[in-house]
Amino acid sequence: MDGLGGLLVIDKAGGWTSHDVVAKCRRLLHTKKIGHAGTLDPMATGVLVLGVERATKLLGLLTLTTKAYTATIRLGQATSTDDAEGEVLTTIPSGHLVDDDIAARTAELTGDIDQVPATVSAIKVNGERAYARHRAGEEVQLAPRPVTVSRFDVLTRRDVGDFVDLDVVVECSSGTYVRALARDLGAALGVGGHLTALRRTRVGPFTLEHARTLDELAAAAESGVPPLSLDMDAAVRTAFPLRDIDEKQADDLRNGRWLEPAGIAGVYAAIDPEGRSIALLRESGKRAASVMVVRPSNL
Repeated sequence: MDGLGGLLVIDKAGGWTSHDVVAKCRRLLHTKKIGHAGTLDPMATGVLVLGVERATKLLGLLTLTTKAYTATIRLGQATSTDDAEGEVLTTIPSGHLVDDDIAARTAELTGDIDQVPATVSAIKVNGERAYARHRAGEEVQLAPRPVTVSRFDVLTRRDVGDFVDLDVVVECSSGTYVRALARDLGAALGVGGHLTALRRTRVGPFTLEHARTLDELAAAAESGVPPLSLDMDAAVRTAFPLRDIDEKQADDLRNGRWLEPAGIAGVYAAIDPEGRSIALLRESGKRAASVMVVRPSNL
């Protein structure tokens, strides 16, 4: 394993927890130093970002505030978990729904909205995860939270018996629950709704194009192909704004000194004359100080 480490972008299969994926990758890459940035429900598939070796420190600095999904929503049935794995609560025929009404309701769930998270979310209620309380039979009440849904579009409609299945695309802020969108759309239409499929296609700048399945990772590891999706340089270049610095400034950063600010907001990467990522910086007052050294002097 390269001492620098990097990011591993996994195309998670259904039925796996995020913890399962981390455990499998630890075995395949023969390292315990793997962590994940955010989670995916077991039923969901798609992009899961992992940090390997030194990149585990990078995970907390990544700005993964936007996400994109494709999903299937079934109108006509509400469930206890807002997805197909829950107990059916109500069944109301939905074939009478017209596309204009569906479009109007999805529009109401687009933009800046207040959303009540799914009951089976990982949000803590008095120190315990909401999903744990739900599984214990407790009635869980969660407060609405502000989220942003920048896109909620219906791609196709299929009438399946008494139900209507909608294939949708959702682009949203971190903290948005797509299953809650399914629930709220069904409720607004008066027939109930739940999620039957969910695939995450993007987390921040990381997409399915960066991703590989666990089977592909296992094959790469066995054949000696570099397993990482992005080494540290590529990960930093993909995820952060860049600032070019000279060799003296690079030496200053390597030795714990700070630079003059450049007026860049948030965390950004300092790139040396050879095009290498030296450090991640954050500006405060008259200083641009390192929050993480990407390339120590011995690498």
